[in-house]
Amino acid sequence: MPVKNIVWLASYPKSGNTWVRIFLGNYLFDPTTPRPINRINQLGMSDSATRMYRAVAKGPLDSTDPIQTLRLRGRVLKGIVNNDADINFVKTHNVRDRVFGVDLIPAHLTRSAICIIRDPRDVAISYARHFGRTIEAAVTSIGRSNNTSAGRGDNVKQFLCSWSQHVRSWTRTRDFPVLVLRYEDMQADPETTFAKALTHIGVPVDDERLERAIRFSSFDELRRQEEKETFIERSKKSERFFHTGKSGQWRGVMADALVEKIRRDHGEVMREFGYLDG
Repeated sequence: MPVKNIVWLASYPKSGNTWVRIFLGNYLFDPTTPRPINRINQLGMSDSATRMYRAVAKGPLDSTDPIQTLRLRGRVLKGIVNNDADINFVKTHNVRDRVFGVDLIPAHLTRSAICIIRDPRDVAISYARHFGRTIEAAVTSIGRSNNTSAGRGDNVKQFLCSWSQHVRSWTRTRDFPVLVLRYEDMQADPETTFAKALTHIGVPVDDERLERAIRFSSFDELRRQEEKETFIERSKKSERFFHTGKSGQWRGVMADALVEKIRRDHGEVMREFGYLDG
């Protein structure tokens, strides 16, 4: 029987995945000073990291070839679960689906998942900034069922689908437990929201330790660190990774026509998770 020890940290890009991982690192390692943001990969790994695919490839690897990397994916994930860890945190932006016959998120290797979601209007703003696109292009991208992230350099191709498809794929599965965290709740009530994450992964909640980990992963702290040293997850097309971190930043920035397009594309799922009234 395969070991079910993967805990997926799943999200659409620019939804708060990095924040959750930095919080967990500060809580689980329990340092006396904030953990350096560039040690984020010590907590877990990304399922798109090219180095892992290269490690299991028998011969040359073309990270831009999705067929080749998908054929290697099963071996990459088995390598993760076979490392004798009780829990393996794995960051993913992939939709929970099959692509070219390959199960991207196999239930037989999965213990549970934390799915981080964010208002798609704010996702579009951050997405545009991170990938060096216009807001209009970002709104179009997150509404496409064939949306992917390009496979190049440090990461292989990821299969995102639209924001709505992605959220539904993770939040409606019954194959393993899924905790849904809203970015907006992480901001408004971090103590309650992050405590839920700890309980979900089976870690006791210590109030003092929780408060410290939240403080060590605050946006001000992350900005302070990035000002001193480039963050390893910053896009080359963006000046910085940590910009404003605010909710509702789309207001006054996004054209009314684009706001309406997002409503048309994602209204049903937005209502389900409290992003639209009525």
